Amino acid sequence: MAVYMLTGFPGYLATNLIKEISNQKAPIERLYLLYHPSVKKTADFERDRLVKESYLAEEDVQLIEGDITKRCLGLSSSQSSSLLAEVTHFFHLAALYDLAAPFLPSWRINVDGTRNVLQWLEHSGNLQHFIYFSSAFVSGKRAGKIFEEELKHHEGFKNHYEYTKYEAERLVQQYRALIPSTIIRPGIVAGHSQTGETMKFDGPYFILNLLHLLRNLPLIPAFGRGEVYINIVPQDYVTKAAAYLAHNKPSIHKTYHLTDPHPYTAHDLYHLFTKHYLGREPAINLPLPFAQSALSLKSIRRLAGVQKQALAYFTCESEYQQEQALADLNDARISCPDLKSYLPALVEYYSHQRKDAHKHLAIL
Repeated sequence: MAVYMLTGFPGYLATNLIKEISNQKAPIERLYLLYHPSVKKTADFERDRLVKESYLAEEDVQLIEGDITKRCLGLSSSQSSSLLAEVTHFFHLAALYDLAAPFLPSWRINVDGTRNVLQWLEHSGNLQHFIYFSSAFVSGKRAGKIFEEELKHHEGFKNHYEYTKYEAERLVQQYRALIPSTIIRPGIVAGHSQTGETMKFDGPYFILNLLHLLRNLPLIPAFGRGEVYINIVPQDYVTKAAAYLAHNKPSIHKTYHLTDPHPYTAHDLYHLFTKHYLGREPAINLPLPFAQSALSLKSIRRLAGVQKQALAYFTCESEYQQEQALADLNDARISCPDLKSYLPALVEYYSHQRKDAHKHLAIL
């Protein structure tokens, strides 16, 4: 019987990962969900919803209040000892996922938080597997082919998020002799491939935000040549893969790129989104510096809902190799679907959420 513990609850990936874990053949004895006190109300709600929507018994899903930025995760001595004796599988997802976040908060949560988790787990008496959620973008400004076992580089980073996740992954690798670990590096995570459902409208949704702002123009513009590959993956691919790999010993001490083996270029991606969201095609092409200049204005960024830091991903020519992920997920028939197959679901969900938000504002 497996005893699971997750950080990052009630976040988007953590919540959906739990659903996937509950669908695994391995029996679950207990599930501990570490949450920060600031999100207690949401954690209570999501925990109750999880119990209703899964095969998990209410008594087997327990919320644990804690803080990864504190020693022993902010747990009491008795809590800490009890959990260290029980937990067999630990998933570390808690992080500051924000491209625009300042350095110090990013370091405190992403690096110090991961260090605290590792130092705590070092004293575990029953741990079988530690799964760390990193990011494909620890590659920073590196161009060309990026392999799964590569990490160290001196090319710099596009933002503090990338740098702090890079440093956190270095820590996980340093602890490999002490902790049986697997590193997961997802690409840009979008919504569910079947329903389009998401809790986070970032990443590819910045394109939809921009198109919504431009929708009434007589001619829809595109920006730059768009030759860079943009690596987007649906949420359910990432969570299914992570849940499967967590129960397979051959994955221990490996790093996996959960990325799209056949990504689209920025040019093709923009045209696909324009066609599905607006039913039109871009008619003119403007130089990328034009968009960068416009998005340097806070008023424009606020209207478009686009982070200035997101533009860097349209100019970095990185290609993520995934030989280990393809090989080890093949037996389970888990693979990343083609973006064209689930793009309509993403756009439809986004459109419905916009309509619902508009109705709510109209009522207010």
